[in-house]
Amino acid sequence: MVKQSQADALARERIRYRLTVLQRTLPLLPGAAIIVAGQILFWAEGGPAGPVLVTGLVLWLVAPLVAVVSSSAFGITLTTSAAVVHNFRRRVIPWSDVQAIRIEPLMGSRTVVLHEANGRRTRLRAPMTGFLSWDRRFEEKFHTIGRWWLDHRGPEWTPVPPPRTWWDGPTTAGDPYAPPA
Repeated sequence: MVKQSQADALARERIRYRLTVLQRTLPLLPGAAIIVAGQILFWAEGGPAGPVLVTGLVLWLVAPLVAVVSSSAFGITLTTSAAVVHNFRRRVIPWSDVQAIRIEPLMGSRTVVLHEANGRRTRLRAPMTGFLSWDRRFEEKFHTIGRWWLDHRGPEWTPVPPPRTWWDGPTTAGDPYAPPA
């Protein structure tokens, strides 16, 4: 099944990955529960039930819809020439500039991170997976992104040594990826 979907993905010219609807709305549910509980307690203490309760319930219903619509733009688009990262601002990362693609943990979830030749790390908002925001196709999406990078980075791609830092110690000649002697 995974091999078939990867083959289908590679046949296309572009692929777009976004957060699932559940991943976009689930973070809002605790806040919505607090709003509703507060409104019910306010009403139970003798406060005005009509306008305050209705306002709280309308906000509880509207906030998830706004979150679903506003966060639907976040994600990544894979094209034959670059990875287009959609965050608050759109960023195009040519495949030839990408040095590695890894899964890294972040606050209990796992995200895909693009490591660029200039040392910059770009954490993708989608795909991601975690305890309450599970994406059962996360591994497949990660492998598809990696396959696109390997297939489209070009024959002239060469690994760039990671940027030097002061705690790396003295520079050595030879393979920068070799373990220290």
